[in-house]
Amino acid sequence: MGIIKAAMSMVGGALADSWLEVIEPSDMNQTTVMCPGVMKARNDSRNTNTKGTDFTVSNGSIIHVYDNQMMLLIDGGAIVDYTAEPGYFEVKNSSLPSLLNGQFGDSLKETFNRFRFSGVTPTAQRVIYINLKPIEGIKFGTKSPVSYRDSVYNIVARVRAHGFTSIDIIDPLLFYKNVIPTADVTNMRPVDMQTIVANRYDYEIVNVLQVAFTKLSMQQICVFDVGAYNFEVADSVQQALEERFQWASKRGIKLSNLSMEVTPSEETQALIDKRNDVAIFNDPSMRETLVQMNVSEGVKAAGSNANGAMAGFMGVGMGMQYGGAFMGNASNANMQQMQMQQAAQAQPVQPQQPAAAAFTAGGWNCDCGKTGNTGKFCAECGKPKPVPAASGTWKCSCGTENTGKFCAECGKPKPEQPKKIKCDKCGYEPDMSQPIPKFCPECGDPINDADFV
Repeated sequence: MGIIKAAMSMVGGALADSWLEVIEPSDMNQTTVMCPGVMKARNDSRNTNTKGTDFTVSNGSIIHVYDNQMMLLIDGGAIVDYTAEPGYFEVKNSSLPSLLNGQFGDSLKETFNRFRFSGVTPTAQRVIYINLKPIEGIKFGTKSPVSYRDSVYNIVARVRAHGFTSIDIIDPLLFYKNVIPTADVTNMRPVDMQTIVANRYDYEIVNVLQVAFTKLSMQQICVFDVGAYNFEVADSVQQALEERFQWASKRGIKLSNLSMEVTPSEETQALIDKRNDVAIFNDPSMRETLVQMNVSEGVKAAGSNANGAMAGFMGVGMGMQYGGAFMGNASNANMQQMQMQQAAQAQPVQPQQPAAAAFTAGGWNCDCGKTGNTGKFCAECGKPKPVPAASGTWKCSCGTENTGKFCAECGKPKPEQPKKIKCDKCGYEPDMSQPIPKFCPECGDPINDADFV
């Protein structure tokens, strides 16, 4: 049993008056992936085939196939022929399968050979259609928060992700065999991709989202900027879906697009807000602004005192008497720190040198850039002269200075000294007899495990 291209002269108004059946797809919406073929003229008053049997496609019947559809001719529960080419096709019980691959080339023939009809006497014939358009607007989302390590805020954030994705059917035969429910084919019911994803595949998409989040986290992407990396997330999710669940090689589908919004949980948002509030006090200009605002608001409140402005200003005077010293000291400290920052910005940037190099024959060099200091304090910024580390001592990660093989405070072993360090950015090699610098003095790149050779 197979199909052949039907002559256009056969497909006319007179066809509806004959005993032959005309089959075309039932309605497809945006997320419909499979729909049954229906008899166009079965209930037409002009059709003389009033005793037709359900699930039987008569020899000589005409099947309509439209753009972006693949028609499957099912006989005895197996695929006996298909076409992905639009047009009119005539059913011939005596013909071999035509296997019209359409846009898929010859790639479907190998898949067909694995599912081909084995010669068993057919008992029922069905015509079904697979939607070849991208299935867009498929919803997905995390039912509970997932982890995202945010290096910007230095926290493990708990976030929810939800959005829409598009799914392409790249092998309709694999898709029919391994995804479409058998009961829907038997009972000729349309199949919706949103239902399939919600019931079976939503967990898989959410599962591999963690892989995508890990890659973004390693790139030090802030949790609030994840939504700007939808293309990168889609590529990562598509690759992980194939590696873990064989979406393409087993099911004949792939994720082609993704639009996602990431929302921190209430606990994470509260923690981030608290960190932002604390960060204000690390800026001396912001601290000074708060000081001046508090003084201004106090004076303004005194002027509107219910007992009279004079009583209010007397209260301000008493408050300034007790709190003025504190406010003044705070303001002076802010101004000094701002002046130091401005001075540091005005100084040319000097490459950071290893600690041992700060002690030279002509004096010692300060971190602020002042060179040739001879006293105990820097002549520019007033910082004390750094004390060179004693020979044979090492500093543990807990902060304790040690001389033995184990930390006297926490018991951690002394870290092994690398044989050689070479900056992976500029190739600089420091003197290994001196303390290891934290940053390359040539290019400023942090010294880490990637520089140990």
